[in-house]
Amino acid sequence: MVAAGRAGVGTNQESVRRHNLGTALGHVHTDGRISRAELTARMGLNRSTIAGLVSELESLGLAEQGKARAARVGAGRPSVDVSAGSGAHVLAVDVRVDGLVVARVGLGGVVQARASGPAAAGHDPAATADSVADLARLVLKDAPREARLVGVGVGAPGMIRAGDGVVRLAPNLEWHDVPFAQMLAERLDLDHLPVMANDADLGALAEHLRGAAVGVDDLVYLSGEVGVGAGVIVGGAPLTGAGGYAGEIGHLPFQPDGRACHCGSRGCWETEVGGHAIAAAIGCPPDRITSLGEVLDGLSETPRELHRVADQLGRGLAGIVNLLNPRVIVLGGFLRSLLPLIAQEVRDAMVDQALSAPYEQVRVALPGLGGDSVLVGAAELAFADLMLDPVARLGASA
Repeated sequence: MVAAGRAGVGTNQESVRRHNLGTALGHVHTDGRISRAELTARMGLNRSTIAGLVSELESLGLAEQGKARAARVGAGRPSVDVSAGSGAHVLAVDVRVDGLVVARVGLGGVVQARASGPAAAGHDPAATADSVADLARLVLKDAPREARLVGVGVGAPGMIRAGDGVVRLAPNLEWHDVPFAQMLAERLDLDHLPVMANDADLGALAEHLRGAAVGVDDLVYLSGEVGVGAGVIVGGAPLTGAGGYAGEIGHLPFQPDGRACHCGSRGCWETEVGGHAIAAAIGCPPDRITSLGEVLDGLSETPRELHRVADQLGRGLAGIVNLLNPRVIVLGGFLRSLLPLIAQEVRDAMVDQALSAPYEQVRVALPGLGGDSVLVGAAELAFADLMLDPVARLGASA
């Protein structure tokens, strides 16, 4: 069974084969390891066709076939396992306010190598691109010679234009209309632009595919670093908005007479629950905000000053529950270290403010991918073209 796709897909035998090849690779990549029998069931193709597709993926270095499973339930021959191959990898980049992380990620979502560095002075875009390029060279230097670099994915905390990777606004980086994808392409000597997206959107994608929300079609991922953003998936599809800028939940008006926000407004939600608010509550100096997660992890008792942050976080989460009715809300970034200290107070505030019907359906969770949600999401973004047409993408990367 061939799903509907772009115009022309499925109109001839070759396009059908390549479409099916990408679909099969997508299943192998998502699962990491899958049997040929399961591929047959999912794709609705006959066993010989699946065997041919898997053999072609193997010849491209994108899959590996193992021995047939010894134990099998039901009639027929034992099925052969198919696992992700080592013939392709991507670069994943997480641009944070407090630093940079770059990783080489293989099929199956495996982080093969990583390197991190401090944020550039003043978050200068050119210096940031230089640092990312330096880190990229570090993680690529030990890559297998036969493996192909098939994409570069970048997450950043701001509003990013999907077509060309221009960062329209990243308040906490103080970036305005920065052509960051183009800057990276030049420094990495790429013949195509890296793909870029908002960090919270990538966190939601990763947790949906590989983390705390696998099998959940309605979820919200909160990227709680210095600022606060949301990635939203509704009915299994990302909620992006008309221009791709949906999810700037940290800039919802929250306190009319509240603190000034980096976006230029006042009283935004992130001024109450973002990194600076948490740091101020526990007496963490502003110059140590990069290690705020470690400071929170080291607390044995909950400081009294965190009570207000807990209440404001719970109130905001209640608003999300009332508006979106998600099954899971995943708290990433500094919120991942904060939640264990204030979990009961957050729940109490949610009970007070949330409507009972949607509140009964929601679960607040920590990221299943730890601190790698955005990084893994950036990798998934970079692999997307390979999943559409493995043959064309490998040809373009040669």
